[in-house]
Amino acid sequence: MTRTNRRDLGLLVLRVGTGAVLAAHGSQKLAGWFGGGGIEGTTRGMEAMGFHPPKYSAVAAGLGEAGGGVLLALGLATPAAGAAAAGTMAGAVAVHAPAGFFAMGGGYEYPAFLGFTAAAIGLTGAGRYSLDHATHHVLDRPWTLALAFTGSALAAAAVLGRRAKGQVTAAAEEDA
Repeated sequence: MTRTNRRDLGLLVLRVGTGAVLAAHGSQKLAGWFGGGGIEGTTRGMEAMGFHPPKYSAVAAGLGEAGGGVLLALGLATPAAGAAAAGTMAGAVAVHAPAGFFAMGGGYEYPAFLGFTAAAIGLTGAGRYSLDHATHHVLDRPWTLALAFTGSALAAAAVLGRRAKGQVTAAAEEDA
C-alpha cells in the first residue's frame, strides 16, 4: 500500500468515525434518538444555558452536528461540513468551559476535541475515498474553504457574544 493510499484510508476512517459521532449527537438534539431530548428538550436546555432564541439555537446546534457529521462521513462539501461542526462545538466548549478542561468534571475536553478534529478534516480535505473526490471537488474549492470557516467563526462569535451579553444582563438583574 502506497503512502498516498494510507493517507486517504486514514482520512476515510477519521472522517467516518468523527462524522458518525457528530451525527449521532446531533440526532439526539433533532429527533430525540439515542436517549436525546429532541427539539423540545434541546430547546429547554438551550434556554437554561442562556442561548436565545432557544429553539433556533437548538435547531442550529442539531443541524451543525448532525448535518456536519453526515457530510464529513460522506466526504461531501468537506470544508463547509468541518466548519459547521467546528462552529457548533465552539458553542459547546463555551458551555462547558466553567467546569474546566477535563470531561470527567464536566469540562470542555470532548467538544474541543470534536471541534478541532472536524476543523482539521475541513481544512485538510476528504481524500480520494470521498464524494468530494468523486464529484471533482465541486463543493471543495479554496473559496468555499475560506467562506465556510469565516462564516462559521462569525456565526459562533455572534451567538456566543449574544449568550455572554444575556448572562451579564441576567446577573445584573439578579443582583438588583
